[in-house]
Amino acid sequence: MADIHVEILSEREVQAIHDATVLILRDTGIMVHHDEVLKLLAEAGAQLDHHGKIARLPEQLIMDCIALAGKQYVLHGRDRDRTARFGFGDLVLMSSPGQKAWIDSDTGELRPATMQDLRDAICLGDALPNITIVGSMAQPEEAPETYRDVVLTAELVKGTGKPTRTWVYNGRTARYVLEVYRTVAGGDAALRERPMVEAFLEPISPLQLPRDGLEVVIEFVRAGQPVSIGPMAMASGTAPTTLAGTLAQENAEILAGVVVTQLLAPGTPVTYGGIPHIMDPRTSICSFGSPEQALMAVAMVQMGRFYGFPVYINVGLTDSKVLDVQAGIEKGSTIILGALAGADMFGHAGICGTDHGAGLAWLALDDTMMAYVKRIVRGFEVNADTLATEVISAVGPTGSYLAEEHTVKHFRHELWLAGHAWTRQAWHSWETEGRNSMSDRVLEQVNHILARHNPEPMDESLAREVDRIVECAEHELG
Repeated sequence: MADIHVEILSEREVQAIHDATVLILRDTGIMVHHDEVLKLLAEAGAQLDHHGKIARLPEQLIMDCIALAGKQYVLHGRDRDRTARFGFGDLVLMSSPGQKAWIDSDTGELRPATMQDLRDAICLGDALPNITIVGSMAQPEEAPETYRDVVLTAELVKGTGKPTRTWVYNGRTARYVLEVYRTVAGGDAALRERPMVEAFLEPISPLQLPRDGLEVVIEFVRAGQPVSIGPMAMASGTAPTTLAGTLAQENAEILAGVVVTQLLAPGTPVTYGGIPHIMDPRTSICSFGSPEQALMAVAMVQMGRFYGFPVYINVGLTDSKVLDVQAGIEKGSTIILGALAGADMFGHAGICGTDHGAGLAWLALDDTMMAYVKRIVRGFEVNADTLATEVISAVGPTGSYLAEEHTVKHFRHELWLAGHAWTRQAWHSWETEGRNSMSDRVLEQVNHILARHNPEPMDESLAREVDRIVECAEHELG
C-alpha cells in the first residue's frame, strides 16, 4: 500500500518560506527578553541591538543549530510500558495542559475549574486508549497560582501511569516540577536516561522570546529533557494576513527557539510546534476551527519535516461551544488532514472554543475521533489474500460471506469497530433507546469510566515524597 500523504506546499514553496525565514532572522531579528540568552547568542555570532534586546541571527548559526538538535525522543510515564514517541511515525494525542474555565458535565455551563475536575480529567485520560499524554485539563483556583504547576504535576504523576503535562510558569516553579519527575524516575540520571516531560516554549508573536518561557527551557534542558517550541502567530493580528507571511514569521520564531536550545544544551531533542491561527475578521477573536487552520497545519508539517523535526500541530479543534455539526466539521476535517500530512502530536484534546474551557465529554469525543483517524491513516493492504478471488469464487453470485473463514480471519483488522459514542443502529432501535445524540452517548461513556476506572496507584512512600516536594514549593513560593 502506498502511503497516504497530504501536502499543500510544493518543494519550491517550502524553500521560499525557508528563505524568507532566514531573511527575517538575519535582518529583522528576534527580541529576546533574557540577558543570559542574549549573551549566548552574541558569543555564537548573532548581532545584538542591546538597547532593543534584538538578536539578528546569521544563516550559518541557524542551520548549524538545526543540524545539532535531536530529532527523535521518547517520553516515559510512571508506568514504563506507557510512552509517547516523537519522530517515529506515531500519532500522539495530548489532553490539554489546563484551562481555568470548566464545562460542567451536568449543566453544560461554563464555571471555574476545581480540584475534583482535575482529578476526574486525569482519571479519564488514564482510561481513554487514544490519549497518549495526560494533561491536567484544569487549572483550579484552589491551588495558588504561584506554585499551581507543582501541585498539578504531583496530581498527574500520582493519578496516571502515562506521560503527563501541565503548563510550567517560570524557572522557580520549573525546579520543583523537575524535582517531582526526578523523584518518580528514580533520580537525576534516571530522568536523563528516560525523559518524562517536555519544556514548552511559546514565542510571543511577533518575534519575541519571553523571559519566563526561556527560564523554563533553561531548567529543563539542564535536566536533559526535550523541548517543544510552538508560537501561536495569528494571521491579521500578530502575523501578516497572508498565510504565507504567517508561516514565514511562525517558522522564524520556532527556529530562533531551536537556536537557543542548542546553544544551551547541544543535541537537545526538539519538537517543531507549528500552531498558527487566524484572527476572525468579524469578531477579532482567534479562530481554532477555520479552514485556514487546516491549510497552515499541513504546511507547518511540511516545514518541520523539511528540517527533520517531529511536528506538533493544533488541529482537531473547534470554535463551537457545543458538540454539534460545526464541531464535527471543524474537528474532523482539520485532524484528518494533519494526520495524513504526517504530524506527530495533536492538541489540545478536551477543549472547547478558543481556549474557552475544557470538559470531560470533549475529551472523550477527541479520544474516539482519534480512533477513527487512526483507521484512515492505516489504510489497507492489497495482496493475493485480501483480493479474495478464491472466496469470491467459492461463494458465487448468490451466496453470503458472513460465515466464511476468510471473513472471520480479516474482519477485526479490516473493519473499524465503532465504540459506544457512535450509532450504527436501525432507526427503530435508536428511537427505542431514547433517541440519544453523540453528545449523550459520550457523556454516558465518561460517567461509566469514572464510576469504574481505578488508575494504578503510586507507591505510598513515593507519593509521600512527591507531597513533600509540593510542601516545599508552598513554603518557598506560596
